[in-house]
Amino acid sequence: MKLYSNTWLCLKISLKLRKNKMNTQEKLKIYLKEIEKNDKKGNKINAFLQLNPNAVQEAKKIDAKSKKGKLAGKIIAVKANINALGMNASCGSRTLEDYQSTYDSEVIKKIKEEDGLIIGMANMDEFACGWSGETSAFGATNNPNAIGYVAGGSSSGSCASVAAGFCDMALGSDTGGSIRVPASHCGVVGIKPSYGSVSRYGLIDMSMSLDQIGSIAKNVSDAALLFGVITGKDEKDAISIGSRINLKEVEKVPEKIKVGILDFEINDSRIQKLIDKKIEEAEKKYKWKIEKIKMDYIDFAVATYFPIVYAEFFSATRKFDGRRYGKKIEDVCGSEVLRRIIGGSEISKAEHAGRYYYLALKARRLIEEEFKNIFKKFDCIICPTVPRLPHKIGEKIPIEVMFQYDALTCPINLSGDCAISIPAGEVQKIPVGMQIICEKFQEQKLFQIAKCFEKLE
Repeated sequence: MKLYSNTWLCLKISLKLRKNKMNTQEKLKIYLKEIEKNDKKGNKINAFLQLNPNAVQEAKKIDAKSKKGKLAGKIIAVKANINALGMNASCGSRTLEDYQSTYDSEVIKKIKEEDGLIIGMANMDEFACGWSGETSAFGATNNPNAIGYVAGGSSSGSCASVAAGFCDMALGSDTGGSIRVPASHCGVVGIKPSYGSVSRYGLIDMSMSLDQIGSIAKNVSDAALLFGVITGKDEKDAISIGSRINLKEVEKVPEKIKVGILDFEINDSRIQKLIDKKIEEAEKKYKWKIEKIKMDYIDFAVATYFPIVYAEFFSATRKFDGRRYGKKIEDVCGSEVLRRIIGGSEISKAEHAGRYYYLALKARRLIEEEFKNIFKKFDCIICPTVPRLPHKIGEKIPIEVMFQYDALTCPINLSGDCAISIPAGEVQKIPVGMQIICEKFQEQKLFQIAKCFEKLE
């Protein structure tokens, strides 16, 4: 059951903007009213952990400018593991619940330079360890389009805030599907950029060889707009390269596209039918070449992904010793975070060197090479974003079943390529996402293909 339909809200804002009758302050007022009404009362969404206390003053400054930036008038939520000056980067954990950021991350700096307005810090799975949004120390995020069901994780609050009509767009982070999974469940657009296309400076990491900050929005054009602002090389992040994107070109239909349809068995055939229908419509309208493909190593992706995550997360959390930042993590964290710390500790021990982490890195190279070879023949790969529907909040799910949430998303983090989840329809009135994957630093093409599917609606 849906909490409410925000179609009227989006239409109202759109009409006023077209008539140039709504400024940043007026739009902010509408969003704050919606948050007050639907985020913290009754059947609350619980998308936000903190609202920006200076938002009204900052909106006034943006409206007063004679020359405004690319994001002027855009209201943006930020996942609570991304530092924004003066805001609480808690990572959804009691460990950092009192920590206030002393600086802006590179992505926040770029957003502010283009006059985007940060409305608040969004809820998330604790330290991004989770699939459903339920591991947050501050309560689960409800799915705005399916109340009582999980929003997906770990960027639960970011996707829910966009879906609920609390903001225009949001930032999330994606390590194994943490933007795309909740985007799929909440019925919004979410991109996992190529590894190195967006600076990670100021991101409180979970797994630095996999993490990427990405954009979430109601439509492909807005997701591309925000990505275009945050992408780029940054001297403070040694691996950052940036990705070129021309927003005008995003609207063009790419020619002679060859699409690979991933042959992957999923338990819920209703999800695959939605994807197949979308592909058939695109094939008919755009005359694209469609071919099924089989990947030899994708079944090993989850087993490859978790040893890397556990070892890197254990290393990342050693700074949370209770002396420099907040509380000692092992004393206050939840069970999923503790599971990963203990697992990472065991993997990292000298007697295990070469047995788990390094073998996982070897398997990762095989997966990366397989994607590279496929992209020599195909422009993109398409599959469901998540091979299952979201479960109900509080429902007991075996850990091996939870692993399925990332089965089709984590391979792209391992390969370093870019991917986007776009709405494909609904099953039992619950949104389902379609994942489009392109080669590294081909975000331009990725957005173009996604936009073509969006136009089918």
